[in-house]
Amino acid sequence: MAHLRVPFRPLAAIAALSAGLALLTGCGDGSGASGTDRSSGEAGASSGPVVVATSTWEAALAKAAGARDVRYIVPASIRHAPDYDLKPSDLTAVAGADYVLYASFEPWAGKIKEAAGSHGKLVQVNLDNTPAAARAEVTRLGKEFGTERAAAKWNSTFSAAWASLAKQVKATWPHGKAPAVASQKFTTWAAELAGAKVVGTYGPEAVTPAQLSALSAKKPAFVLDNENMSTGTVLPGSGAEQLNVVNYPGKDLDLLAVYRKAAGQMEKAFSGA
Repeated sequence: MAHLRVPFRPLAAIAALSAGLALLTGCGDGSGASGTDRSSGEAGASSGPVVVATSTWEAALAKAAGARDVRYIVPASIRHAPDYDLKPSDLTAVAGADYVLYASFEPWAGKIKEAAGSHGKLVQVNLDNTPAAARAEVTRLGKEFGTERAAAKWNSTFSAAWASLAKQVKATWPHGKAPAVASQKFTTWAAELAGAKVVGTYGPEAVTPAQLSALSAKKPAFVLDNENMSTGTVLPGSGAEQLNVVNYPGKDLDLLAVYRKAAGQMEKAFSGA
Protein backbone atom coordinates (compact mmCIF):
# COMPACT_ATOMS: atom_id res chain seq x y z
CA MET A 1 0.00 0.00 0.00
CA ALA A 2 1.19 3.51 -0.67
CA HIS A 3 2.23 5.49 2.39
CA LEU A 4 2.74 9.20 2.62
CA ARG A 5 5.31 10.06 5.24
CA VAL A 6 7.36 12.98 6.33
CA PRO A 7 10.99 12.90 5.10
CA PHE A 8 13.25 10.82 7.31
CA ARG A 9 15.24 13.30 9.36
CA PRO A 10 18.63 11.59 9.68
CA LEU A 11 18.99 10.78 5.98
CA ALA A 12 21.74 13.35 5.58
CA ALA A 13 23.57 11.78 8.49
CA ILE A 14 23.96 8.38 6.83
CA ALA A 15 27.38 9.34 5.50
CA ALA A 16 28.53 10.22 9.00
CA LEU A 17 27.26 6.90 10.28
CA SER A 18 29.11 5.13 7.49
CA ALA A 19 32.31 6.90 8.46
CA GLY A 20 31.91 5.58 11.95
CA LEU A 21 31.46 2.00 10.77
CA ALA A 22 35.20 1.39 10.82
CA LEU A 23 35.12 1.85 14.58
CA LEU A 24 32.58 -0.96 14.80
CA THR A 25 34.42 -3.49 12.64
CA GLY A 26 34.83 -6.76 14.49
CA CYS A 27 31.83 -6.14 16.74
CA GLY A 28 29.96 -9.11 15.30
CA ASP A 29 27.01 -9.50 12.97
CA GLY A 30 24.62 -7.37 14.98
CA SER A 31 22.82 -10.20 16.78
CA GLY A 32 23.54 -8.48 20.05
CA ALA A 33 24.31 -4.96 18.88
CA SER A 34 23.25 -2.16 21.15
CA GLY A 35 20.04 -0.53 19.98
CA THR A 36 19.10 -3.44 17.70
CA ASP A 37 16.30 -5.82 18.64
CA ARG A 38 16.41 -9.45 17.62
CA SER A 39 13.77 -12.13 17.42
CA SER A 40 14.33 -15.70 16.26
CA GLY A 41 11.77 -18.43 15.78
CA GLU A 42 13.92 -20.62 18.03
CA ALA A 43 16.60 -19.72 20.54
CA GLY A 44 20.02 -20.08 18.98
CA ALA A 45 18.58 -21.01 15.60
CA SER A 46 21.12 -20.60 12.85
CA SER A 47 19.58 -22.54 9.97
CA GLY A 48 18.16 -20.64 7.05
CA PRO A 49 18.86 -17.09 5.96
CA VAL A 50 19.65 -14.19 8.28
CA VAL A 51 16.94 -11.59 7.73
CA VAL A 52 17.29 -8.01 8.95
CA ALA A 53 14.19 -5.83 8.70
CA THR A 54 13.84 -2.15 9.32
CA SER A 55 10.81 -2.59 11.62
CA THR A 56 8.74 -5.23 13.38
CA TRP A 57 6.17 -5.21 10.58
CA GLU A 58 8.57 -6.44 7.90
CA ALA A 59 10.17 -8.74 10.45
CA ALA A 60 6.82 -10.29 11.37
CA LEU A 61 6.08 -11.01 7.72
CA ALA A 62 9.49 -12.66 7.39
CA LYS A 63 8.81 -14.79 10.45
CA ALA A 64 5.37 -15.74 9.13
CA ALA A 65 7.04 -16.76 5.85
CA GLY A 66 9.25 -19.22 7.70
CA ALA A 67 12.49 -17.31 8.36
CA ARG A 68 13.96 -18.39 11.71
CA ASP A 69 16.74 -15.87 12.21
CA VAL A 70 14.92 -12.55 12.01
CA ARG A 71 16.20 -9.23 13.37
CA TYR A 72 14.89 -5.69 13.18
CA ILE A 73 16.39 -2.27 13.64
CA VAL A 74 13.66 0.10 14.82
CA PRO A 75 12.68 -0.82 18.41
CA ALA A 76 9.13 -2.04 18.86
CA SER A 77 8.52 0.81 21.30
CA ILE A 78 8.82 3.40 18.51
CA ARG A 79 5.28 4.21 17.40
CA HIS A 80 6.20 5.72 14.02
CA ALA A 81 9.18 3.84 12.57
CA PRO A 82 10.44 6.62 10.23
CA ASP A 83 10.92 8.86 13.28
CA TYR A 84 13.67 6.59 14.57
CA ASP A 85 17.17 8.09 14.60
CA LEU A 86 19.72 5.61 13.32
CA LYS A 87 22.76 4.78 15.42
CA PRO A 88 26.14 3.49 14.20
CA SER A 89 25.46 0.19 15.98
CA ASP A 90 22.47 -0.36 13.70
CA LEU A 91 24.80 -0.68 10.74
CA THR A 92 26.49 -3.76 12.16
CA ALA A 93 23.16 -5.59 12.23
CA VAL A 94 22.81 -5.15 8.49
CA ALA A 95 26.38 -6.18 7.68
CA GLY A 96 25.74 -9.90 8.25
CA ALA A 97 22.32 -10.10 6.62
CA ASP A 98 21.36 -12.41 3.78
CA TYR A 99 18.24 -10.31 3.22
CA VAL A 100 17.47 -6.72 4.16
CA LEU A 101 13.73 -5.97 4.25
CA TYR A 102 12.32 -2.47 4.00
CA ALA A 103 9.16 -0.61 2.98
CA SER A 104 8.73 1.93 0.20
CA PHE A 105 8.33 4.77 2.70
CA GLU A 106 11.74 3.91 4.18
CA PRO A 107 14.12 4.96 1.34
CA TRP A 108 16.98 5.14 3.79
CA ALA A 109 17.07 1.32 4.02
CA GLY A 110 19.19 1.17 0.88
CA LYS A 111 21.56 3.73 2.37
CA ILE A 112 21.86 1.58 5.50
CA LYS A 113 22.80 -1.46 3.43
CA GLU A 114 25.32 0.55 1.43
CA ALA A 115 26.86 2.15 4.50
CA ALA A 116 27.17 -1.18 6.30
CA GLY A 117 28.77 -2.91 3.32
CA SER A 118 26.15 -5.65 3.37
CA HIS A 119 26.08 -8.18 0.57
CA GLY A 120 22.53 -9.17 1.46
CA LYS A 121 19.67 -8.90 -0.99
CA LEU A 122 17.53 -5.80 -0.54
CA VAL A 123 13.81 -6.72 -0.64
CA GLN A 124 11.01 -4.15 -0.65
CA VAL A 125 8.00 -5.31 1.34
CA ASN A 126 4.40 -4.19 0.89
CA LEU A 127 3.11 -3.28 4.35
CA ASP A 128 -0.64 -3.78 4.20
CA ASN A 129 -2.67 -5.71 6.76
CA THR A 130 -5.55 -6.50 4.44
CA PRO A 131 -5.78 -10.31 4.27
CA ALA A 132 -5.07 -10.62 0.56
CA ALA A 133 -1.97 -8.41 0.78
CA ALA A 134 -0.64 -10.13 3.91
CA ARG A 135 -1.01 -13.58 2.39
CA ALA A 136 0.60 -12.45 -0.86
CA GLU A 137 3.65 -11.03 0.94
CA VAL A 138 4.08 -14.13 3.10
CA THR A 139 3.89 -16.32 -0.02
CA ARG A 140 6.38 -14.14 -1.88
CA LEU A 141 8.85 -14.06 0.99
CA GLY A 142 8.51 -17.82 1.46
CA LYS A 143 9.59 -18.31 -2.14
CA GLU A 144 12.45 -15.86 -1.63
CA PHE A 145 13.71 -17.66 1.49
CA GLY A 146 13.01 -21.19 0.24
CA THR A 147 10.47 -21.72 3.03
CA GLU A 148 7.33 -22.14 0.94
CA ARG A 149 5.83 -24.88 3.11
CA ALA A 150 6.11 -22.83 6.29
CA ALA A 151 4.61 -19.81 4.50
CA ALA A 152 1.69 -21.87 3.21
CA LYS A 153 1.07 -23.25 6.70
CA TRP A 154 1.00 -19.74 8.18
CA ASN A 155 -1.37 -18.53 5.49
CA SER A 156 -3.73 -21.38 6.27
CA THR A 157 -3.62 -20.56 9.98
CA PHE A 158 -4.17 -16.88 9.20
CA SER A 159 -7.19 -17.50 6.98
CA ALA A 160 -8.84 -19.58 9.70
CA ALA A 161 -8.04 -16.98 12.36
CA TRP A 162 -9.41 -14.15 10.21
CA ALA A 163 -12.68 -16.01 9.63
CA SER A 164 -13.04 -16.77 13.34
CA LEU A 165 -12.30 -13.20 14.44
CA ALA A 166 -14.65 -11.75 11.84
CA LYS A 167 -17.45 -13.97 13.11
CA GLN A 168 -16.78 -12.92 16.70
CA VAL A 169 -16.80 -9.22 15.88
CA LYS A 170 -19.95 -9.41 13.77
CA ALA A 171 -21.71 -11.09 16.68
CA THR A 172 -21.30 -7.84 18.64
CA TRP A 173 -22.73 -5.49 16.01
CA PRO A 174 -24.92 -2.86 17.72
CA HIS A 175 -28.57 -3.93 17.32
CA GLY A 176 -27.40 -6.63 14.91
CA LYS A 177 -26.54 -4.12 12.19
CA ALA A 178 -23.17 -3.35 10.59
CA PRO A 179 -21.89 -0.18 12.30
CA ALA A 180 -21.03 2.92 10.27
CA VAL A 181 -17.36 3.82 10.62
CA ALA A 182 -14.91 6.42 9.37
CA SER A 183 -11.49 4.90 8.85
CA GLN A 184 -7.95 6.15 8.43
CA LYS A 185 -6.65 5.08 5.05
CA PHE A 186 -4.32 2.43 6.47
CA THR A 187 -6.76 0.88 8.94
CA THR A 188 -9.54 -0.02 6.52
CA TRP A 189 -8.49 -3.65 7.00
CA ALA A 190 -9.96 -3.45 10.51
CA ALA A 191 -13.26 -2.24 9.08
CA GLU A 192 -13.15 -5.18 6.67
CA LEU A 193 -12.53 -7.57 9.56
CA ALA A 194 -15.55 -6.14 11.38
CA GLY A 195 -17.80 -6.18 8.32
CA ALA A 196 -18.45 -2.53 9.11
CA LYS A 197 -19.92 0.02 6.74
CA VAL A 198 -17.19 2.52 5.82
CA VAL A 199 -18.89 5.88 5.29
CA GLY A 200 -15.65 7.80 4.75
CA THR A 201 -11.88 7.62 4.92
CA TYR A 202 -9.22 10.16 5.80
CA GLY A 203 -5.45 10.62 6.12
CA PRO A 204 -2.71 9.97 6.29
CA GLU A 205 -2.53 13.77 6.72
CA ALA A 206 -4.42 15.47 9.54
CA VAL A 207 -8.12 15.98 8.89
CA THR A 208 -8.88 19.42 7.43
CA PRO A 209 -11.91 21.46 8.53
CA ALA A 210 -13.64 20.61 5.25
CA GLN A 211 -13.00 16.89 5.73
CA LEU A 212 -14.14 17.14 9.34
CA SER A 213 -17.42 18.64 8.23
CA ALA A 214 -17.93 16.07 5.47
CA LEU A 215 -17.10 13.08 7.67
CA SER A 216 -19.22 14.32 10.58
CA ALA A 217 -22.19 14.78 8.24
CA LYS A 218 -22.07 11.04 7.46
CA LYS A 219 -22.62 10.33 11.15
CA PRO A 220 -20.20 7.45 11.76
CA ALA A 221 -20.68 5.71 15.08
CA PHE A 222 -17.00 4.82 15.28
CA VAL A 223 -13.66 6.10 14.00
CA LEU A 224 -10.90 3.59 13.28
CA ASP A 225 -7.78 5.69 13.68
CA ASN A 226 -4.19 4.61 12.98
CA GLU A 227 -2.30 4.51 16.28
CA ASN A 228 1.04 4.56 14.46
CA MET A 229 0.17 7.79 12.64
CA SER A 230 -2.41 9.34 14.94
CA THR A 231 -3.00 13.08 14.83
CA GLY A 232 -5.27 13.04 17.87
CA THR A 233 -9.05 13.09 18.05
CA VAL A 234 -10.34 12.90 14.49
CA LEU A 235 -13.98 13.97 14.84
CA PRO A 236 -14.24 16.00 18.05
CA GLY A 237 -17.76 16.77 19.12
CA SER A 238 -19.32 14.31 16.69
CA GLY A 239 -20.13 11.67 19.28
CA ALA A 240 -18.22 9.02 17.32
CA GLU A 241 -16.14 6.66 19.48
CA GLN A 242 -12.53 6.55 18.33
CA LEU A 243 -10.58 3.30 18.36
CA ASN A 244 -6.82 3.47 17.91
CA VAL A 245 -5.85 0.53 15.71
CA VAL A 246 -2.22 -0.64 15.71
CA ASN A 247 -0.60 -1.83 12.49
CA TYR A 248 2.83 -2.84 13.79
CA PRO A 249 3.39 -6.13 15.64
CA GLY A 250 5.21 -6.16 18.97
CA LYS A 251 8.59 -7.60 19.96
CA ASP A 252 7.27 -11.15 19.59
CA LEU A 253 6.72 -10.48 15.85
CA ASP A 254 3.31 -12.14 16.05
CA LEU A 255 1.38 -10.65 13.15
CA LEU A 256 -1.79 -12.49 14.15
CA ALA A 257 -1.74 -10.59 17.45
CA VAL A 258 -2.38 -7.37 15.50
CA TYR A 259 -5.65 -8.78 14.20
CA ARG A 260 -6.65 -10.23 17.57
CA LYS A 261 -6.07 -6.91 19.30
CA ALA A 262 -8.11 -4.96 16.75
CA ALA A 263 -10.92 -7.52 16.95
CA GLY A 264 -10.95 -7.25 20.73
CA GLN A 265 -11.12 -3.46 20.60
CA MET A 266 -14.04 -3.53 18.18
CA GLU A 267 -15.92 -6.25 20.07
CA LYS A 268 -15.70 -4.21 23.27
CA ALA A 269 -16.76 -0.97 21.56
CA PHE A 270 -19.61 -2.50 19.53
CA SER A 271 -21.06 -4.49 22.42
CA GLY A 272 -21.15 -1.37 24.58
CA ALA A 273 -22.81 0.80 21.95
